[in-house]
Amino acid sequence: MWRASVLTIFPEMFPGPLGLSLAGKALAAGVWSLDVVDIRSFATGRHRSVDDTPAGGGPGMVMRPDVLSRAIDAVAADERPRLLLSPRGMPLTQGRVQKLAAGAGAVLVCGRFEGVDERVIAGRGLEEVSIGDYVLSGGELAAMVLIDAGVRLLPGVMGASVSCAEESFAGGLLEYPQYTRPRLWEGQPIPTILLSGDHAKIAAWRRHEAERLTRERRPDLWGRGTPGAN
Repeated sequence: MWRASVLTIFPEMFPGPLGLSLAGKALAAGVWSLDVVDIRSFATGRHRSVDDTPAGGGPGMVMRPDVLSRAIDAVAADERPRLLLSPRGMPLTQGRVQKLAAGAGAVLVCGRFEGVDERVIAGRGLEEVSIGDYVLSGGELAAMVLIDAGVRLLPGVMGASVSCAEESFAGGLLEYPQYTRPRLWEGQPIPTILLSGDHAKIAAWRRHEAERLTRERRPDLWGRGTPGAN
């Protein structure tokens, strides 16, 4: 079973969207498991504080290493990677998701405030991962994104394995345009070639469109030589 352990100060946010659709059905079926750890339960003192002012001054607060380390240590040690969702982390790619899905799962630490004390990142071997070049209020939504991306790749979760093989990034390109009935909608027809029944021509058209979209929308991927490689 693929296991996700999430450390957060807002445990009530989970499972949230992960309890619905494909991920929710797989969770109910026991394909994967979700363990949510309340970081605040490891705080001491009357106010159960998990944060403090940044050393050297500055705005905001920083998550304390003593509290967070106790929460991390409470999760059974195993081969799963320990990931800190952080805007300064390495970008999450489809290749990284595939590796995570092929493993035993992940321990996900949801940062808050201005960040996490650097000492606990080094001391507990946290790998910083980012889902994009923007800043969220905390790591919870990013953790959900990572889990959803991984769970959908687990055996039996998606209806057809070919669907995974042809979607965006799986082959190094963005996905080709999709169409369905009605054949004519608001004056716009389905491209004739998709109705031809000629599978070779359809495959060539889809490849051409995937390359076109990748060049236009993601020149950073196209310019790598092997677009979308991880």
